[in-house]
Amino acid sequence: MSWDVRAFDTFAPLYDIFMPPADTLALRKGLVCADRELERIVEVGGGSGRVAQEVGATVVDPAEGMLRRARGRGLETVQGVAESLPLADGSVDAVLIVDAFHHFPDHEGALREAARVLAPGGVLVISEFDRSTRRGRLLDVGERLVGFDSRFYTAAELQAAIDDAGLDTRPLEYGFEMTIAGVKE
Repeated sequence: MSWDVRAFDTFAPLYDIFMPPADTLALRKGLVCADRELERIVEVGGGSGRVAQEVGATVVDPAEGMLRRARGRGLETVQGVAESLPLADGSVDAVLIVDAFHHFPDHEGALREAARVLAPGGVLVISEFDRSTRRGRLLDVGERLVGFDSRFYTAAELQAAIDDAGLDTRPLEYGFEMTIAGVKE
């Protein structure tokens, strides 16, 4: 188990106190990019379920402490990692990754898995921090100082990575907090 997962497991009871609310408007803009009805949404790296609760998603996360918090909110949970999702091919309509992508050890593998589990017309929506911004650079340094193995992308790098995973990229929001969607053809 990586330090990142152990840290989130340990600090799960305090997580929601310190995390700012997610930009649900940007996430909803991403979800409407789907070319299909959205019946099954999963949030990968969804932690305590603070975002999943807003959009009716199932939480997929490796940290049991975070999953307990999500279950406490009445959410369906699945323990698993982004690089090997315990979901069938084409079984979901939308995959959300909110403020978590930088913690995944294998970004390319996580994107391939998201594309694999999406049904045709389904959408991947990633809300992440752009390292090319001043606040993004500070966050990058700060996370490394506390021992996280975080790796942040620029908007252009994230768009290219989503394209490389075989999804049709649709940039939605730019700045420190960027949101980019990818639709499975």
